[in-house]
Amino acid sequence: MYTEYRKEVNFSESPNVYLLSLKEKMNEVLNVIKNRTSLRNYDNRDISVEDLNTIIESAMRAPTAGNMMFYSIIVIKDKDKKLALSKTCDNQAFIAKAPVLLLFVADMQRQYDYYKVSGVKEYCKKKGLDYTAPSKGDFLLACSDALVAAQNAVIAGESLGIGSCYIGDIMENYEKHKKMLNLPPWAFPICMLTFGYYKEDEKKIIKSRFDKKYIVFEEEYKNLNHEDFKEMYKEKEKYVVKGNKFNAENFGQLIYGRKSGSDFMKEMNRSVEVALKFWDRHEL
Repeated sequence: MYTEYRKEVNFSESPNVYLLSLKEKMNEVLNVIKNRTSLRNYDNRDISVEDLNTIIESAMRAPTAGNMMFYSIIVIKDKDKKLALSKTCDNQAFIAKAPVLLLFVADMQRQYDYYKVSGVKEYCKKKGLDYTAPSKGDFLLACSDALVAAQNAVIAGESLGIGSCYIGDIMENYEKHKKMLNLPPWAFPICMLTFGYYKEDEKKIIKSRFDKKYIVFEEEYKNLNHEDFKEMYKEKEKYVVKGNKFNAENFGQLIYGRKSGSDFMKEMNRSVEVALKFWDRHEL
């Protein structure tokens, strides 16, 4: 953005005027970030080819390890496939109604296919090197690449009036998704995004975040104490009502019942374990 904006600015102006103009331009980005929210209710129109290309191109401009882009993006528009994914991803009906889904895949398969055609195995043999398969470190690196790209797509979409929602449940039902999406062994569906235009009368609800002092630490990690947690979760405690379905007495118990101890989380953990067996380093 900075390089492109330089072309628009008259450098004959004073440095202060230029810096002010640049700051105003930058603040447009900050406003998009601060006003983003998850959208699950979409306007009934297709996303234009131009806007979708802009979102994808923005994703591909994200930072990436060694500029190698260890991820793939699968664009999903087919109604039947969207419906199937809405069921396999914890029965969330709004997924099927989104005009477009973008699936971000942590992908080392492409890299190792490239190594194969490049004769890397033979090269390693010649040089006395071990030729090993992708390992869990590669898995995490590819996941990082994919997630950073996904967030770029989210911000780009938001700037175009296109809302989105992260679907972490794509990590569940690995065997079904592997078959449905033709995923090879070293390609894992780390997240999926729904995309659709905001409705004209859509009212955004911007949810608060935890106070920075509980999230951001100087120089080293800080463990929070009882009083920290009491203050940190003060607003969340308002969501705990008597007689709730989890019989929770506080928000910690409630969120464990809803998330950490839920059946869908058990399935997600099982699914990831199945996928990870392909990422245990061994010689090829």
